[in-house]
This record gives sequence, C-alpha cells and structure tokens, in this order.
Amino acid sequence: MNVLIFGGFLGSGKTTALMQLAKYIVRSSTSDKPNKVMILENEIGEVGIDDSFLRGGGFQVENLFAGCACCTVSGELVSAANSIKKEYDPEWLVVETTGLAYPKRIQDNMRAAMKLEARIAVLVDASRWERLHIPMENLFAGQIIGSDAVIVNKTDLVAPEVADKVEADIKEYDSSVKVFRVTALQPVEDEVWKEVLGL
Repeated sequence: MNVLIFGGFLGSGKTTALMQLAKYIVRSSTSDKPNKVMILENEIGEVGIDDSFLRGGGFQVENLFAGCACCTVSGELVSAANSIKKEYDPEWLVVETTGLAYPKRIQDNMRAAMKLEARIAVLVDASRWERLHIPMENLFAGQIIGSDAVIVNKTDLVAPEVADKVEADIKEYDSSVKVFRVTALQPVEDEVWKEVLGL
C-alpha cells in the first residue's frame, strides 16, 4: 500500500485537488488491485463536510474525528490505516489532514508504527499567502519542511510576481521541495500528480 499525506491550510482547495488526484490514480493505475485509492479524512468536529463531496465522486472515504492527525490521535490514525490495509489493501491510501496538522509528524508516526513510508504533498493558497504567511509562519513552516511537493493553488488570482514571491518563500523554508503552480481554472496536469506521487 502506497501512502500520500495530503496537507494544507484551511481553504487552500484541498478537497477539490484531492478529487482530481483520486481520479488520476484510478485512470493511470496499472495495478490489478480492486481498490485503487482510499481516502482517510481527518476532520475537526462531529460531521464531515468534505467527505460527502468526495463520496459523491464515487470514492471510498473513511473519517477520523477528534482533531488533528498529528501527535494527539496518532494511535487512532495508525489504527485506521491498519484497518484499511487489512480490509481493502488499496494501491494508494491518501490521508487528507486538517488545515492545522503537521504532515511530517504523521509521516513519522506511520513509519514508526507500521513501517510504512509516506510521501507528503501540501497545498498552499497563493491568494492568501501574503496575508497569512507571517502570522501563521510556524504552521506553514511545519507543513512545508520535509514535504516532497508543494502545490501553489489559485495562481490565477494573483499577479505573476506574487506567485514568484510565494515560491521563493516556500524555498526559504525548504530548498529541496518541488513546487508546482496550479489554478482553479484548469485541471491539475497529470505530470504534476506524477511528481506528487513519486511515479
């Protein structure tokens, strides 16, 4: 089972991007596994909002309630991932985190408890970056550092020089991370998803 941890701050467009990613995995899969992709969603609160959208797209979604999938519920996350592996054994498990989670901690927990290596992709919102990235700097740094890919979303809503600045700021956090720019106006290109999944 391959694992991708999909993070990003609230409102960055994770659910829409996740739907596109799931479709890409199904479309491009050469595996004979019946379950191509399983989505493990981490929600804050009692009712999942995004999962109804994902289920409407025909994808299997499991919810993890009780806050962030980081330190506090690492046991619950690992237990859910273990159950999914045993029951469905999908080609890909995508863990969609809350906007406040630190994906690297989740990666460490999965490695320690399940001997599973996970990739990390984080979505950032170009249109709100300038306003949020200083007050939320610790959170943004914690989400970006150690990620395999950062997808800069909503670049259609900002001037090119603003998108350049967002990318430069991301590289200051982690110079080795791959950065991709996407817009809400067009589907994410297959090549981006390929890189995100490390294929």
